[in-house]
Amino acid sequence: MATTAANGIDLAYEVFGDQSGEPVLMIHGLGAQYTDFDQDFLSEMVKAGYFVIVFDNRDQGESTWFDAAGIPDMGAILMGDVSQAPYLLSDMAADAKGLLNALGIEKAHIFGVSMGGMIAQQFAIDFPDATKTLTSIMSTPDPTSVGQPTAAALEALLQPPASGKENVIEQSIATARVIGSPGFPFDEVGVRRRAAVHFDRGNHPEGTTRQTAAIFCSPDRRPGLRELSLPALVVHGSDDPLVTLPGGEATAEALRGSTLWVIPGMGHDLPVALWPELISRHQAMVASAQS
Repeated sequence: MATTAANGIDLAYEVFGDQSGEPVLMIHGLGAQYTDFDQDFLSEMVKAGYFVIVFDNRDQGESTWFDAAGIPDMGAILMGDVSQAPYLLSDMAADAKGLLNALGIEKAHIFGVSMGGMIAQQFAIDFPDATKTLTSIMSTPDPTSVGQPTAAALEALLQPPASGKENVIEQSIATARVIGSPGFPFDEVGVRRRAAVHFDRGNHPEGTTRQTAAIFCSPDRRPGLRELSLPALVVHGSDDPLVTLPGGEATAEALRGSTLWVIPGMGHDLPVALWPELISRHQAMVASAQS
């Protein structure tokens, strides 16, 4: 792991693979750290010839925390007070661009999951010249109007955060069971392993609340997405309870010429069985961008 100054803050990041490979900037979701990407998946991306860049979003892991900003009033936000958010998804996209700048990378394939998909969408809107392709997985252009969670998923998401390492790990497993993929085996071993690493690196529920505020206070990205002209892959599970399928459909509809891959039985995670086809589809998109 390394740390670099980017967009006025410090970002913790790691790179994998040969720098001569196609650069892929991978952005994770709400409350996640880059270690929440499965290491085996990153290894498969490297085997496919990519130079993989992962990082902790602001307010998580070993990147800069914004505790001085306090805890936003989510009730006020849901009533329309967008001033509650200390930063927006556009700031988080600018963090990602700052990381590329620090690494001397002018253009990259932008790959985001969940909130990371929202940041990836915003990155492409704000920095189209730095975006080779866009991949948006289990995400939405506007969670206030499309792709809203089911009642069960929302209840799991809004549970008070547990305290203590073992309790935090068990809560992570319980949440993963609610929002995960009903059509694929549940990888409790992997979830437990990543949750333990996550806790040890810096469990930070206050930062998760501020990231949630950024999600709900950021404007609808559909107008900006409609202005883009670039290869794009939108991936969504038909059984995602946290960001429901209309979120992916709305993203694909806004992105001209994008490919929408709807996966039966997939929830709000990325089952191992799907990795080969996801990487293959991504490679095909990259090839189309180069032709």
